[in-house]
Amino acid sequence: MTDPGASRHPEWLRVRVRPSPAARQCERVLGELGVETVCRSCRCPNTHECWDRGTATFMILGTTCTRACGFCAVSTGAPRPVQPDEPSRVAAACKRLALRHVVVTSVTRDDLPDGGASQFAATAQAVRRELPTATVELLVPDFQGCEESLQKVLASHPDVLGHNVETVPRLYRVVRSRADYRTSLGLLDLARRRDGVRTKGGFMLGLGETPTEVRAVMADLREAGCEILTIGQYLPPSRRHLPVARLVPPEEFAELAAVARDLGFAAVAAGPLVRSSYRAAALLAEAAAAAERAIDARWAAV
Repeated sequence: MTDPGASRHPEWLRVRVRPSPAARQCERVLGELGVETVCRSCRCPNTHECWDRGTATFMILGTTCTRACGFCAVSTGAPRPVQPDEPSRVAAACKRLALRHVVVTSVTRDDLPDGGASQFAATAQAVRRELPTATVELLVPDFQGCEESLQKVLASHPDVLGHNVETVPRLYRVVRSRADYRTSLGLLDLARRRDGVRTKGGFMLGLGETPTEVRAVMADLREAGCEILTIGQYLPPSRRHLPVARLVPPEEFAELAAVARDLGFAAVAAGPLVRSSYRAAALLAEAAAAAERAIDARWAAV
């Protein structure tokens, strides 16, 4: 991650990169197939850790976003046309890397009639053909609140449907000026009604939110049926982006994780370096195990 303040970061925010053979193999496969990842495009601090584990979060629909969120490293402008062979290339990469859990996300494409929903669906289906036993997680934009687009994605039967609210409602005007908090909650609420799909949401700390606002967001996400939650630290990608208001220590993240579990989230990842796809397979397994325990408890009560 490129961060002008990196030298001033406390020890718990410093990432030591030690590329392994597995990470180099992952990078080689992605390069050969011309597949983009959010790992590189969003300058994720966990890139080499994930690649070392043989995982990556694929980013479809190009690397240019139609929005200009104040926190995001992705470039803004006029995107290139959708590439019809992209789903097959992503699926080929997944197969060569022998992935057991596949995460796919995208830039926001407000220029497309369906917001890119058909490309998400095609990618999920292509991955299923190449890796029938892999679980698939789709981290989607808000599709401008279009239910038809969301249903198109859900029809591809992802195991997890993720969407990030990013911050508290009060800060949307600055952080996500072209998004709407209630629209994001509505998307998650609609997704949770599809059988077999677990919903996942996330947001960042360090943009000026208050503890009360943070807890309200967690409660809203849970009310929308969100099962899996991620909370991470905002770090500005460059001096042109929003400044960080506060570096949140690990113990505060631990406290919020405990609050989230008390609210009923089945799986939670909260920490300074956590991002929305961080250890995604483990979070899905945790959520599935929690669901099994709930079923067993109900049967025991009969």
